[in-house]
Amino acid sequence: MNTLNNIRNNKTFGRFYGILLLILLAVFVFGLFKILTPGNFGTPEKLFYYLQSSIIYSVGACGLYFIVVMGLFDFSIGANVVLSSIVGVVLSRQFGYAGLLIGALLCGTIIGFCNGFLYTKLKIPSMIVTVGLMLIFESVAYFVSGGEKQSLDASLQFFGKAPGNIILAVIAFLLTIFILRYTKIGTYCYAIGSNEYVAKNMGININKYKIIGFVLLHFFVGIMAVLSVSFGTSMTATTGMASMSRNFTPLMGTFFGLAFRKYGTPVTAMVIGEFIISIIFNGFIALGAPTTIQNVVTGAALLLIVALTTKPAKGTVVK
Repeated sequence: MNTLNNIRNNKTFGRFYGILLLILLAVFVFGLFKILTPGNFGTPEKLFYYLQSSIIYSVGACGLYFIVVMGLFDFSIGANVVLSSIVGVVLSRQFGYAGLLIGALLCGTIIGFCNGFLYTKLKIPSMIVTVGLMLIFESVAYFVSGGEKQSLDASLQFFGKAPGNIILAVIAFLLTIFILRYTKIGTYCYAIGSNEYVAKNMGININKYKIIGFVLLHFFVGIMAVLSVSFGTSMTATTGMASMSRNFTPLMGTFFGLAFRKYGTPVTAMVIGEFIISIIFNGFIALGAPTTIQNVVTGAALLLIVALTTKPAKGTVVK
């Protein structure tokens, strides 16, 4: 038992231990559904499809990690995906890939700044602020699209399949690792999440880094928007909080990152975790299970995983 604890606590072997746990979990989930429905689940082609769909949410999870680790949350992620996708598609008709990428990333970044700025100035919980902003962004998306589905030209769908989507996602993952490990932003985000009062006494500008966290979140959501509209080839504006459903799959990946943060592998955990979630979703589809049952079992499995692998950090509260 002591040997196992020493391995967990060792920085080098701890990383491998955390990754091994995730891989074993992925193999277990895959094997379970393969046994239950061997004929229409888990072929190499389908597994590659599951991976390509999961990396879209992994990018969003990486962005969400920057604020969730500080005890914050954002309900406008789905609305931003829709709006940034539509802006990217509209601009791509005139400027090609430059319009798609710059339009989506710039739109996402501006939204992130607005969210962070309003949160720090209004001094009300982030969930309340971003619910209101979600409704606004949904309306803006509907106005920009004219209420019509916006389709991405077939010649501009490089990021909708391998290797384009994998290249863009890997760039996002490496950028996340770099920011978390080698910049003040990552250090201060962790410090604020651990104990905001102590961080403030250390001289950290709390509001500044919360705004930066929101900006980074929605910059990555802009990347997620490029991957989403390229993968799905089109985007339709929605209203009445219909975009909220897009918030939760990235959040589930972020939970994996938080749970395995103690092993020093949050980004790896988010990528593998989203792949596990994708396997579960597609496994239930292969079984022909109703959507309600899929949501119940998936949510229960996630809660169990997080409960078994993480402990709440002192001083961390949802704001």
